[in-house]
Amino acid sequence: MRKKLMAISATAAVSALILAGCAAPAAEEGSGELVFDVPDVPMLEELGEPEGQVDIIAWSGFVEPAWADTFTEETGCVVNRRVAGTSDEMVQLMRTGDYDLVSASGDASLRLIVGGDVAPINRDLIPNFGDDIVPGMQGQLYDTINGKVYGVPIGRGANILQYNTEVVTETPTSWDIVWEADSPYAGQITAYDAPIYIADAAVYLMYHQPELGIQNPYALDETQLAAAVDLLKQQNEIVAEYWADPVAQITSFVGGTTVAGTSWEILRKLAADDRMQGTLPQEGSTGWSDAWMISSQSDSPNCAYLWMDYTSSAEVNGAIAMNFGMAPANAAFCELNDEAAAHCEEFNALNEDYFENVWYWTTPIEQCLDGRTEVRCTSFQDWTNAWATVKG
Repeated sequence: MRKKLMAISATAAVSALILAGCAAPAAEEGSGELVFDVPDVPMLEELGEPEGQVDIIAWSGFVEPAWADTFTEETGCVVNRRVAGTSDEMVQLMRTGDYDLVSASGDASLRLIVGGDVAPINRDLIPNFGDDIVPGMQGQLYDTINGKVYGVPIGRGANILQYNTEVVTETPTSWDIVWEADSPYAGQITAYDAPIYIADAAVYLMYHQPELGIQNPYALDETQLAAAVDLLKQQNEIVAEYWADPVAQITSFVGGTTVAGTSWEILRKLAADDRMQGTLPQEGSTGWSDAWMISSQSDSPNCAYLWMDYTSSAEVNGAIAMNFGMAPANAAFCELNDEAAAHCEEFNALNEDYFENVWYWTTPIEQCLDGRTEVRCTSFQDWTNAWATVKG
């Protein structure tokens, strides 16, 4: 079941192209590679004088005074931050042309690339985007198309199994405690409240019901989707709470209403409760990866490039990673001091084998992302309709 991210990268781009209304890519004869029809947006060739400010859309915790103020002192570029809560919001805001940079996750980056909303990156202008960036965050299709790089890596993470050690006294090795009807923690389970959570069920089925033939949790035909929905309905009987609001999830765990379920490392960190631990079970999980992307309409490209380079340094990239609760992109951070090394160990920053088991969120479409052509796969609308039936 294990995959390399590059193995799903080409098909993921097809998803973005179709969603954006573009033609699907064609194979370049004899190359064995796909060529994608994306807008020809020019990249910045050389740095000029800083414009004096840069407008950034980011996840909470990515742009903070602790490093933004120092950046302003060093460059003269005032940082204006807008925090976004979802990838959809980021895409919408970037398409206004009012922002220079965005900290895009993989489910937003491809939409921005094929929409012509972001420009390719000139790596020569970003010295810190070098060999120290972890291999697993370089050259991936969520930010690299046709040999052009569109994203400067920030960090990544998995959707983990969180558990309360006072109740779940042994580290779980399987997701079965949150899926199976006979779970000893029935009635104390929490689950993510969104159609994309269907992929989590698919990951579990890939491991435990290989006869279904699921090769990619975002490429489900009607039979496979039905199996995932059946599993979700079974889980519904043992779920105490579904969560979409992170604060509600933290409250549920800390208050004891739930003792096991899907979480993010940042939520475990924010809970500030040593009883809450997390693990990546044997089946693997879904996950995410973020990168800085520059607007094709940027009014401050020089300040934007200076920001991308500044935040790619070991010190600042590490500060962002520690603040947010994720694996940093710059491996050199892990060697700065004992605290940095401990953080990298906790978040598996240098462990590519760990991330081999993580399926990064991708929008499902009718064209099967696993390469099948003999069947129609289910779309995100199909998933949305199916999710509505799960909770009754």
